[in-house]
Amino acid sequence: MSKRDYYEILGVSKNATEDEIKKAYRKLAIKYHPDKNPDNKEAEEKFKEAAEAYEVLSDKEKRARYDRFGHSGMRGGQDFHSYQNVNDIFSHFSDIFGGSFGGGGSIFDDIFGSATGTRTRQTQTGTPGSDLKITLKLTLEEIAQGTTKKIKLKKQLKCNECNGTGAKSGNGFKTCTVCNGSGEVRQVSRSVFGQFVNISVCNNCGGTGKIISNPCKKCRGEGRIMGEETIKINVPAGVSDNSYMTLRGKGGAGKNGGQPGDIIVIFKELEHQYFIREGDDLIYELELSFPDVVLGTSVEIPTITGRAKLKIEAGTQPGKFLKMKGKGIKHLNSHGYGDQLVKLNVHVPKKITHTEKKLLEQLNTMPNIKP
Repeated sequence: MSKRDYYEILGVSKNATEDEIKKAYRKLAIKYHPDKNPDNKEAEEKFKEAAEAYEVLSDKEKRARYDRFGHSGMRGGQDFHSYQNVNDIFSHFSDIFGGSFGGGGSIFDDIFGSATGTRTRQTQTGTPGSDLKITLKLTLEEIAQGTTKKIKLKKQLKCNECNGTGAKSGNGFKTCTVCNGSGEVRQVSRSVFGQFVNISVCNNCGGTGKIISNPCKKCRGEGRIMGEETIKINVPAGVSDNSYMTLRGKGGAGKNGGQPGDIIVIFKELEHQYFIREGDDLIYELELSFPDVVLGTSVEIPTITGRAKLKIEAGTQPGKFLKMKGKGIKHLNSHGYGDQLVKLNVHVPKKITHTEKKLLEQLNTMPNIKP
């Protein structure tokens, strides 16, 4: 079963700040805390799932790897914890569950021990742009060493007439009457835990605090226009079929100065003429004649970087794999290469001449030939 997206689990955007990620996790940790959900296996699993997401997204290096390569980027030496029980979580995140959070006590003291809770947010400008998804076809040769691709995309671009504001000039705005220029709308609610202030983006002005009174003629007040842009994609060596990387801020331009979206690049591995990929190893099937297998020989065979000689020892058995060390695919984000494994097959002709048949019959009478 595939894992859920970590941003989706915490309910935050891909552009979320560290503080927003921490607060989102705190909210889920409170909701699914075992003390509030005794003997509830589903709540316990969600509690562990949220902890796993928070561990990755709260760490800059792990988050960067996840943004580029998804869950496959978490493998290897920088893997995250596999939480077997909630005690593992309490131990690993002691600074949250038992220490301070924002200058107070633990996250649960902060919520349950206080009469008032507030939720703050960072004011956003405009409407975020759309994410784009593209499929990038790669040969095994490109995957083995890494490559750089240039692709031309049609997408929303920031208007160069108004610099993305949507207004014809600097004085082409008026103050939003709904939020009085703050870009925020506050709503106060009460619960058994106390008073909460919910701060959300003003829908009338999109969080800018301003309304366009004199729109730009080129983009008609949107701050963006449809156009083409050539992007460069640096593909690291060792990516796998259907894995992906995220190009942050390279997607569609946001409306009225909003943050641009992302580009999700999905890798598609093309079938190779000679090789079958198995992880970072490459498998090549070599056919030899019966005399060559018995007597031994030296052959030249293809590799992912060219051609190389391979020595076949006398008496090598059919079906055996011969290893050509380091002739495979470069490991993703680490040193070293996989191997090329050469499977030895014996060629059996479907048709032979009368002379060949007589020689084979004579050969078959010899004691070392028969099994």
